[in-house]
Amino acid sequence: MTSFLGSAATIFTNIGYILLAILVLMVMIVIHELGHYTAGKIFKFKITEFSIGFGKAIFSKKMKSGEIFSIRVVPLGGYCAFAGEDKEVAEEGDFNSKPWWQRLIVLFSGAFFNFLSAVIFTVFLLAFASSGYSKITSVDGVVYETGSPVLEVNDVILRVDGTKTRFLNGGFTNLISLASDTDPIVLTIDRDGEQLDITVIKHQIESKDENGQTILDENGNPVMVSVVGVTTTNHKYSFGKAFYMAFPVTCEMAWDCLVIIGKIFIGRYSLRDLGGPITTISTIATASRHLINLLLLFPVISVNLAVFNWLPIPALDGARMVFVIIEAIRKKPIRRDIEAKIHGVGLFVLFAFVIVVDILHLFVFK
Repeated sequence: MTSFLGSAATIFTNIGYILLAILVLMVMIVIHELGHYTAGKIFKFKITEFSIGFGKAIFSKKMKSGEIFSIRVVPLGGYCAFAGEDKEVAEEGDFNSKPWWQRLIVLFSGAFFNFLSAVIFTVFLLAFASSGYSKITSVDGVVYETGSPVLEVNDVILRVDGTKTRFLNGGFTNLISLASDTDPIVLTIDRDGEQLDITVIKHQIESKDENGQTILDENGNPVMVSVVGVTTTNHKYSFGKAFYMAFPVTCEMAWDCLVIIGKIFIGRYSLRDLGGPITTISTIATASRHLINLLLLFPVISVNLAVFNWLPIPALDGARMVFVIIEAIRKKPIRRDIEAKIHGVGLFVLFAFVIVVDILHLFVFK
């Protein structure tokens, strides 16, 4: 009976994390569509529907303005529909009746709202979870290079062998694990506003389990691990500094996203490294178990949505912006039916790709 209750509790807990993950993803999508909606209202575009989700409507309400607000059954998307987006002959208030620069701003604003929200989320990440740096809480048995200064409690580790500790490279712990076990390691630290380079050398100690007992290998010998000899905790900024640093940190995340996308296109990443909506929800659900990971995912997902939607890929805002710019240069639009077909094919390919990737993660990549 106890085992059954424990299993049931685990199942309900996992369901709760999955629902939370879906909610997080929906918040990001609603923010994106709200960007289009807000810009459209400013320039008096005729908006026909603002929808949260896809598929059959489970709730629908027509506003006095004539706009329809709806919640649909599949909570993995949404849209802000403008009147006359694909019409050759535009009527007053239609999307294509507006000046090209207004349409460009409306298309740009969805991802821009995602980026702004990423900056806001980053403020809370830096102030309440971590700045991306590690602060030393104890120094025990560190081996120093001859003539090097020594580490002290409250030193903030900025770089490991010249590489800045960042959220997306695993920070201090990961960089130390990748560093050589034989070569000296240069730690750049901040001590009361002064930067110092301190050279340390890894040494081996016995690995301990959570109860402090030595872990033995299959032959009964202690398992040895290479360490620097410090314990650390997450370093946080004051709220004021977090507010000041949020924009550059978000820009760093955006650049990391662009670098990853570039590596995908040149084949540096495999399908195993990619994921669709199901994989994303699974990742968020797992991260939700730890507050710092959840706080990190909010700006990371937001900035990824922003950067990805600005790419000139058919069906995405970036490609639609390209068509508007071409229209501005040519002084006339490309035929609307041709543009619609290009975006339609792009949407089909995009959906097919993420579905295939998710299927591979579910049944192949294990």
